[in-house]
Parts: sequence; structure tokens; C-alpha cells
Amino acid sequence: MSVDLLQRARMGDRDAFAALVEPHRGELHVHCYRMLGSLQDADDALQETLLAAWLGLDGFAGRASLRTWLYRIATNRCLNLLRSSRRRPPAPDAPPALPEPSSRGEVPWLQPYPDSLLAEPPDQAPGPEARYESREAISLAFVTVVQLLPPNQRAVLLLRDVLGYRASETAELLGLTEDAVTSALQRARAKMNAAQSREAPPPEPGGPEERTLLDRFVAAFTELDVDALVALMTDDAWLRMPPLPFEYRGSEAVREFLGVIRARLRRIDRLVPVRANGQPAWGEYVRDPVTGNLRLIGLIVVTLAGDRVHELVKFETAVAPHFGLPRTLSDQ
Repeated sequence: MSVDLLQRARMGDRDAFAALVEPHRGELHVHCYRMLGSLQDADDALQETLLAAWLGLDGFAGRASLRTWLYRIATNRCLNLLRSSRRRPPAPDAPPALPEPSSRGEVPWLQPYPDSLLAEPPDQAPGPEARYESREAISLAFVTVVQLLPPNQRAVLLLRDVLGYRASETAELLGLTEDAVTSALQRARAKMNAAQSREAPPPEPGGPEERTLLDRFVAAFTELDVDALVALMTDDAWLRMPPLPFEYRGSEAVREFLGVIRARLRRIDRLVPVRANGQPAWGEYVRDPVTGNLRLIGLIVVTLAGDRVHELVKFETAVAPHFGLPRTLSDQ
């Protein structure tokens, strides 16, 4: 950190402040996303964090790094948002057109995170006490389970096991005792371990095994070939579609759901590849019968396990702009 930049920022130089915080912006945004599970909420939390840092820069004493000071502000802004959130309304019944779900999802606010925002490496590698690799700690499965933790446990887990802060540093960041941090971390780890998938690890991103599996998936999905899709999925595969809370688990439940979709759509006309949360993803397009153009109907993200698909998550089109997916495509 440049002392000159800090001095200029404290004197009201906004360009100097921007230069100070820019190296940390990306990783702070990812941290807010992990805390909140929503890309839009992460945007808001990051903006609040940077505003609070700008207004409170005189309070930065330099005892810790600027990065740690910013993480303190970001984490506490996220905690404030979590504690002020209103109780979620009860999950509605499944529409008559859909089969009865296997369960009701508890994280309807979940949104995917574009890999394009993960392109820049963080300013500083995680500390030596981090337990999760960066790829695992941004996966949809990880972020979903984190959302089920109480706010303090969530913050402690991310600061300790993802960012690698020591117990004493985490206590200082959150205004807790070290005993409270240790207790919260034990409870959070127990919940994470209980929810951890026992499936085979995914193939290497971009490698030949992944490409072969994804080619088969795309061929089956565009044709909505239910038998071929189910054959590609693990026996306990999940199908989710936030913000709708309906979840389908197991090959038979997934088969029944896909059969309903096939009767309604017949086929998907084009899948446009993107990546989300370090995982394969596509924009789904169907042909508009009036204009003949291809119309975006959603974004799907898959979780791979070995040579199978373990989870398929469909998101609404509201997230499309973050992935560079246009609402319509001409068929030229």
C-alpha cells in the first residue's frame, strides 16, 4: 500500500482512494457473494463497503493491512444485511403442471456467479489455515450450504477456512472473543461436513473428460432426450430452480420432471456456453414462433461428479446480463 496514495485519499482525492481499493475489489465482491448467496446483494454490499471505507478512511489506523480493514467492513456490512432481512414467505405449492417436488429448497435467493469475475487473482493468497481450495469455495454446492449457517457461523467459517485468517484475527475482525470464534467454527464445520457431497470429484475444467461429458449432455439436453439425460446423471442427482423452491432428487424424480418439460417445450434450440461458479453453464434459447428469433428462457449450471452430472440448477433470465447473454439471438 502506498503511503502517498493513502495520504492523498485522506485529503479527499477520490482517484487515490480508487487506486487504493481497486486491487481488493474483486475478492471483496466474491466474499460478499459467499456471505449472501446473491450476485445482486453482493453488488449492494460491495458498494456499501466502499462507501463506508471512503467515509471512514481517517479511522484506518494501519495496525492491520488495508485489505484486512476492508474485509472487516465488508463482513460486517453483510452481517447487517443478513440480520435485517425479513423472514422469507412460506414456500408455495408446486404448480399443477409440475410433479410434486422431493423437497422445498431453503435458499430461493441463490444466484450464480460469473467466472468472468473470477478471472483476476486475489491480491493476496489465502492464509495457511485455509481448509478449502478456491475452486471448491466458489462452487454452487458450497455457497448453498453456507447460506444455511447462522450469520456469525457463516462469517467465521469464511474468514477462517476460506480466507485463512487466524482465530485471533477473526475475533478482532468480528468483535468476538477467540472462544466464541472457536465455538462458532466447530459448529459451522460440523454442519458443512454433514452436508458435504460424497460424490466423485469433477473432471479437470476444460480437459478431455469434461469436454466429452459436456458434449453428450448438450446433445441430450437440446433434444430433451429424457432417457439420455437420466443416463448421464448420478442415481441421487439433484434438479433445482431458484427462486422457485421446488427440488427434485433421484433419477426417477428427475425423469418425471424432465418428462413434463419435454411435453411443454419439445426441444431447446440452442445452448450458449458460459461458466458460473467454476462450473459448466449455458444460456437456454428457444425459437420464438412469431419472430423466428431465439429467445432466452434461463441459465443452467451443472455440477459434475466423475463422468456423471450430479446436479442441474436452472436460474431465471434476470442473471443473464452478468453473463453477457442477450435476451434474443438472430438465427444467422
